[in-house]
Amino acid sequence: MLPKAKRDTKPATKRSKRHPTAPARRFFAKLGPGVITGAADDDPSGIATYSVAGASFGFNLLWTALLSFPLMAAVQLMCARLGLVSGLGLAAVIRRRYSRPVLWFACTLLVVANTVNIGADLGGMSEVTQMITGVSASVWLPLYAGLIVALLIWSSYKTIARIFKWLTLALFAYIISAFLAHPNWAQVLRATFVPRIEWSVAYLATFLGVLGTTISPYLFFWQSAQEVEEDRASGKKSIAKRRGATPEELRAARTDVVTGMAYSNLIMYFIILTAGATLYVSGHRDIGTAREAAEALRPVAGNAAYILFAVGLIGIGMLGVPVLAGSAAYAVSEAMHWRGSLEDRPPLSIKFYAVLAAAMVIGLGLNYARVSAVHMLFWSAVLNGILAAPLIVLVTLLTSDKTIMGDEVSPPLLRWLGWATALVMSAATVAMVLAV
Repeated sequence: MLPKAKRDTKPATKRSKRHPTAPARRFFAKLGPGVITGAADDDPSGIATYSVAGASFGFNLLWTALLSFPLMAAVQLMCARLGLVSGLGLAAVIRRRYSRPVLWFACTLLVVANTVNIGADLGGMSEVTQMITGVSASVWLPLYAGLIVALLIWSSYKTIARIFKWLTLALFAYIISAFLAHPNWAQVLRATFVPRIEWSVAYLATFLGVLGTTISPYLFFWQSAQEVEEDRASGKKSIAKRRGATPEELRAARTDVVTGMAYSNLIMYFIILTAGATLYVSGHRDIGTAREAAEALRPVAGNAAYILFAVGLIGIGMLGVPVLAGSAAYAVSEAMHWRGSLEDRPPLSIKFYAVLAAAMVIGLGLNYARVSAVHMLFWSAVLNGILAAPLIVLVTLLTSDKTIMGDEVSPPLLRWLGWATALVMSAATVAMVLAV
């Protein structure tokens, strides 16, 4: 059981120490783990899933961006508050509060889903690079995997965080692509605010896939772990020093997380819009991968949209894959009570880095084993959708527990949104199964 959290006694973190005079600089100074987490959510698997949604159903699923934003923001904010107040990552708190079967159920399914997702993302990045360069994807696969592992092992957390922040800019490619596609804006607005739901396996599976790749379990673990890393990077090496959060820190986290989740959902919206305005309209409705989406985009929307779509996927893959591998390593290390941090050198956290490297190697192996890229890309999102509901229940319960959060338990709005998110994810899963 964790001691009661303390208010106003925790020294300010680096993020909250900055006091730029300009409002814009003050705003951007507060951005960190939340924005990185939000951008990582739009990884190649997510891009493929959103492309499938737009190509298969046109603008009919645009409304899901409005549905998922408050739900996703609430869950990620609870995870951020958990890391800030407890000084521990999500798996470590679950280990201290619940039984080992509960802990290992969550961690095992997370690692399986992440490994499949890593394979899907590496495959998507390599195929798109082949499409641009003409060099075989089998050459790019180990190069991307090796580059990412090297970055995570030999760079410091500060360097990694700085690189990740710049990589989030790659997602602007999808906003530009959407405008280059020249959609019918009247239809876009109607589909955004007037949901049109179909009772079919394809529609419900796609809906669950969109929610699953947007409200993804690996982001829960990553968000809480990165809040802890921010504190470690500012000199708070022990749990006692990290425990508790000031009102200023909680406000900064809220700004960071809400901005990151808004960015994530905005990009999701524009990818669906782009695919709906081009692929669906032109009859290219059987899209299985992001590469197929990019290839089909060129004759419809032109070379500029095609290049932006492809380059954006590669850039955000370099952010998404490390987050997938890192969240798996954090979860397993916290569950096993191992030392584990991206700030540590490999000899100090050898088991942490071993888990990270193993997830990358297995994900890489799925591609060489000729596992269908279509199945990996899309069904990994569906699996995330199924797994998310019980994890959201755990997060909501943990952040409502005074023995963990002290005076900083989640406010009623966050709790209600947490339960609503678990209900929506569960209902979507049941509906898909019943429609089969």
